[in-house]
Amino acid sequence: MPNPSPLVVALAYDGLCTFEFGVAVELFGLPRPEMGEGWYRFATAAVEPGDLRGLGGVRIAADGGLELLAGASLIVAPGWRGADQPVPTPLVQALKAAHAGGARLMSICSGVFVLAATGLLDGRRATTHWRYAETLRTRHPAIEVLPDVLYVDEGTILTSAGSAAGLDLGLHLIRRDFGPEAANTVARRLVIPPHRDGGQAQFIDRPVPSTHEASRLSPILDRMRGDLSGEHTIRALAEAAGMSQRTFLRRFEAGTGQTPARWLLAARLNRARDLLETSSAGIDQIAAAVGLGAPALRHHFRRQFATTPGAYRARFATT
Repeated sequence: MPNPSPLVVALAYDGLCTFEFGVAVELFGLPRPEMGEGWYRFATAAVEPGDLRGLGGVRIAADGGLELLAGASLIVAPGWRGADQPVPTPLVQALKAAHAGGARLMSICSGVFVLAATGLLDGRRATTHWRYAETLRTRHPAIEVLPDVLYVDEGTILTSAGSAAGLDLGLHLIRRDFGPEAANTVARRLVIPPHRDGGQAQFIDRPVPSTHEASRLSPILDRMRGDLSGEHTIRALAEAAGMSQRTFLRRFEAGTGQTPARWLLAARLNRARDLLETSSAGIDQIAAAVGLGAPALRHHFRRQFATTPGAYRARFATT
């Protein structure tokens, strides 16, 4: 009788990105008896023959080779040797065959270059670490590169930004497969939030805001969060912060990595997502509660989460 548990296969290669591989193991490879039967199985597939070494001096004994990909439900590319390093043809062929057979493909950080080499990302959205975004866009112009998000879910192909963003994407995938309670349980084990707001622009090198600036911005963020249905004009926010509009905009973006409008939209969408999961309110009511009309909520929700509010509720609602 076939094993009903989904098989996750992580790729291993010489020069393995150890942290990214560890992320895949932590998310999908640890025994989790509290999840009951049906939790993920995990295996490591060697991309090439011979000794495989990971960064930091570790050596990898893989469970098998590329033949393991044929039975996978999810294949994880945990980084790659470098953006300019070729992807072996047998790996490209095995990934394409596995995807055609129903496997999902997931990349962490520079692992997006492995997926890009298959051509399966052409015409789709994808992300990677902000340091690689321009290289990905230049070398693969058919991919719509989103450089300021933590991850992108394109259904059967999923990509994440810098290394730790693989945790965010993995929790999202667990949420898709097993529901919000399972994702929350894994997040608690990892001691990280089940949702991380914002995008990777927050982590690009920039001056640290002074304590005085932070003390003036924090109440503004609390004000916006506490009244998501409010209008929140730049003029009103700047006055509340005691700054000119120009200074407020500059310091807000320096402190959050986003414009006020983008920050507020992200907060509204995350609140809408929470309400879809936990309340029985209608879509129109939720849209009004977060300050968006129903058409705008559907538009931005689909763009941000690649699904509709109704489909999201059907999958993740706990009520």
